[in-house]
Amino acid sequence: MIDLNQAWQEILARPDGPMAMRFYLQPLMSTIFAVRDGLRDARMQRPAYFWALFTHPSQRMELLRSGWKSVGKIFVLAACLDVIYSVIVLHALRPLQSVVVATMLAVVPYVIFRGPVNRIAKIVRNGFPASPDARHGRHR
Repeated sequence: MIDLNQAWQEILARPDGPMAMRFYLQPLMSTIFAVRDGLRDARMQRPAYFWALFTHPSQRMELLRSGWKSVGKIFVLAACLDVIYSVIVLHALRPLQSVVVATMLAVVPYVIFRGPVNRIAKIVRNGFPASPDARHGRHR
């Protein structure tokens, strides 16, 4: 039986243990790819990534493929490093914990940053959208 309390304690102890530098480098790399892809989305006038996953079902598979292409290698690296960590420190394999850690280090930062970068890039490129009053020539 899986002890969830022990599992979370083991996950939360990872940033303080050996190989802690990955907790900085992997999210940083994922964020860099998210910025790159968000800027590309803005240039191509695509909607924000996470929002589009839910609101554009016809594009969902393409979006997921695009996201996985960018973040997949980071995810696999994060999972492999976590397996190595669990063998060295915990003296056991914890594959489910490795998937959770890899998701937090690679996928979550990518999803968090890709959409906002897209929106910010569109605002910078096109200027701030005018208020409804300004579009109709009314002043406050």
